[in-house]
Amino acid sequence: MTALFKPGAPLRIGTRASALAVGQTSATAAHLGPHELVTITSEGDRSSAPLASLGGAGVFVSALRDALLAGEVDLVVHSYKDLPTAPADGIRLAAVPQRADPRDALATRDGVTLARLPLGSRVGTGSPRRRAQLLSARPDLDVVGIRGNVDSRLGRLYHADDDRRVDGLVLAAAGLERLGRLGEASELLDLDLWPTAPAQGALALEVRADAADALIERVASVDHAPTRLAATAERGVLAHLEAGCSAPIAASARLADGMLTLTATVYAVDGGDRLTGSGTEAIDPDAAGPAELDRAAHALADRVAAELLERGAATLAPLGGAR
Repeated sequence: MTALFKPGAPLRIGTRASALAVGQTSATAAHLGPHELVTITSEGDRSSAPLASLGGAGVFVSALRDALLAGEVDLVVHSYKDLPTAPADGIRLAAVPQRADPRDALATRDGVTLARLPLGSRVGTGSPRRRAQLLSARPDLDVVGIRGNVDSRLGRLYHADDDRRVDGLVLAAAGLERLGRLGEASELLDLDLWPTAPAQGALALEVRADAADALIERVASVDHAPTRLAATAERGVLAHLEAGCSAPIAASARLADGMLTLTATVYAVDGGDRLTGSGTEAIDPDAAGPAELDRAAHALADRVAAELLERGAATLAPLGGAR
């Protein structure tokens, strides 16, 4: 029989075992009272193969969710961008804490910016979206596939093997900041010109669907409504487009003065073309309930995604939503 959560007992919080995952989980857990971290190794952590060949970003998620459903932990913490957009049976999203910096960062060996990298420079990324953006901005670059934890990726800047050494890397600014390594970024890429993955910089805290009210209330104490709203809208574009991890798609939502603004871009895989759609929705997060906010965010995402499809986004990238 699995152990059940007891009010007042230390929370058993599941997290991936990487330094970044443990760091971001620990920072959030500090606001939840007594707890213990339970590290879990996912399929994505064990393999260096491209994510698309492993089945997408969800390979970082399934082992944590399995432990949650088995009652081995009370709560799991994910990078929100790693979650599949489809709901998971038996699991509920209990909180989305305040988002960290959603921007991408460029790290280079000599501290130069993207515009000043020499012609033909090798730049590493494992993201199809970042690859398309790099080639769109600098078609001369040699963009190479690279995966691994932040330390191993940054190490490629100084690798002794010429074939493995790169001149630059694009990583999430939030990850560098959470590891105390933001100072190694040579440039933070402007979000308006370089939109990032849906929900980048945000965390997702999941509990079992039948979790005790005391647990749900405890976890919900770290929820940040504007972040949750923006992330829901961004991820709603992915869901509507039925875009997999190989589709180069960016989305950015912002809540300001009672208006939620969502902008999404679909890129050609080779960076040669792009389509951008945007929309706004009047929302008062202080007056609307969670269900109403969720519906409004999804409605906005559906409008923006429908506009992209009508304008031919499926001719640029592999999208199931065109069916």
